[in-house]
Amino acid sequence: MATRARWAGARVSAVLAVSAMLVGYGLGTAQAEVNPSLGYDAQTDKGSLYNIAGVVGALDAYRLGITGRGVGVALIDTGVTRVAGLNSGNVVNGPDLSFDSQDPATAHVDGYGHGTHLASIIAGRTAAGIPASYTDPARFAGIAPDANLVNVKVGSANGDVDVSQVIAGINWVVEHRKDEGLNIRVINLSYGTDSVQPSQVDPLAYAVEQAWRNGIVVVVAGGNEGDTTTNLANPASDPHVLAVGAMDSAGTVTTADDTVPSWSTDGTDARHVDVTAPGVSVLGLRSPGSTADTQNPGARVGTQFLRGSGTSQAAAVVSGEAALLLQAMPQLTPDQVKQILMGSATGLNNVSARLEGSGTTDLRKALRSVPRSVANPAPWGTGTGSLEASRGSFHIVVGDGTTEETTLLGEVDVFGRAWDAAKWAQDTEKGKTWKDGAWMGNTLTARGWTNTGEVRKSWPTATWTSAGAVLADGEWAGRMWRDGEWAGRMWRDSAWSGRMWRSGGFSSAGWF
Repeated sequence: MATRARWAGARVSAVLAVSAMLVGYGLGTAQAEVNPSLGYDAQTDKGSLYNIAGVVGALDAYRLGITGRGVGVALIDTGVTRVAGLNSGNVVNGPDLSFDSQDPATAHVDGYGHGTHLASIIAGRTAAGIPASYTDPARFAGIAPDANLVNVKVGSANGDVDVSQVIAGINWVVEHRKDEGLNIRVINLSYGTDSVQPSQVDPLAYAVEQAWRNGIVVVVAGGNEGDTTTNLANPASDPHVLAVGAMDSAGTVTTADDTVPSWSTDGTDARHVDVTAPGVSVLGLRSPGSTADTQNPGARVGTQFLRGSGTSQAAAVVSGEAALLLQAMPQLTPDQVKQILMGSATGLNNVSARLEGSGTTDLRKALRSVPRSVANPAPWGTGTGSLEASRGSFHIVVGDGTTEETTLLGEVDVFGRAWDAAKWAQDTEKGKTWKDGAWMGNTLTARGWTNTGEVRKSWPTATWTSAGAVLADGEWAGRMWRDGEWAGRMWRDSAWSGRMWRSGGFSSAGWF
């Protein structure tokens, strides 16, 4: 039985009582009071983004007028639902390359619950305001609340995605990074496979490398495998990205009590995470009715929030930090952003470099850093390796419920078309994988931006074709992803509630 590729970064803790007071904000020993509009106390709950912004130094950036304004962050994930906190004008819909795109009711929105959670961490906000307003604990704000968040959906409502869809999403971001004044300078990719194919030839690794070479900082979750493997997920294992592990801040600004949770993936001396960031019990926005939301009601906090842990959440924090740094110093190259965040990080007590890299990011020091010329000496890849090997052990399964199911295997993309690695790598280097709405000859989207009312703009969907058959009007969902398949096969034995969204951790590659 094939295992499906999935997002690997979110785990939600159903119940977490936080009693420690936040240090360094003049709170003394005041009694915690729940803010009724939030459902938690932003100053004492270690998972609140106000608290996390204090830990990593984002509050200090706001006081300097730095909020991410003018910087675009592409979130390649499971979509973004426009709930309150993500509907104030700084989120736009890029292309929907997921299986959900064929139904207008599910296109762009997040039926899985992962992308919305991360979007809110990166650039959520109660409302647009002046920089100082984001230091108000009564208001909800992500790490870079004025950044442009570009929703590039590749994961479906059950989390399923093929690596070729992720690659297509990365290619689109690179080729459209300057569209409509978006100025995309950061990609958040809280996704990975368990592939062990060398990054020097791996197609997914090559895709992120080309983004990096085109001026985009690629922030990738390291994985939630703990010490069950010494390999970071692919493409976090590539040396030309910013790989992020999770840390537990204990709700304080001091690093003396910080730890790295046991589930944050271990690495090797040769390749481990570059930095860590808060990733435990993070309070992000819920996508009501999504898979994560409905299967984990105990993880809800108030009416808007869901508590989640993982290197996904940590990567989202760092993506927001990168946006702040790039607003302050827009001339920085991706290598300089990586060097500054690593060079200004604070090491934790009694934690190995394999778990924490250079330590936990600190914007207070990063914003005072003087940029210098820097280049990563690691060789660049070729992208001419195996697409099948890039999937690792995770595969999507085709079946209509009446005939024998077929696993997508081999050197073919999600449409069943032969994968020409050499041509794809050449077109990727030239920035020519997309033509209008077609990627490598596959029509996936319409050809440009449209105005869509309350959303500033959106990249429209188009009818997919596959092996000569039109997949429209829900046919994809009805034929490929039959009823009950998710609950019955992918997340059997309570794996979802017991491992992904609670303290037990998520132990398979995919969405972190």
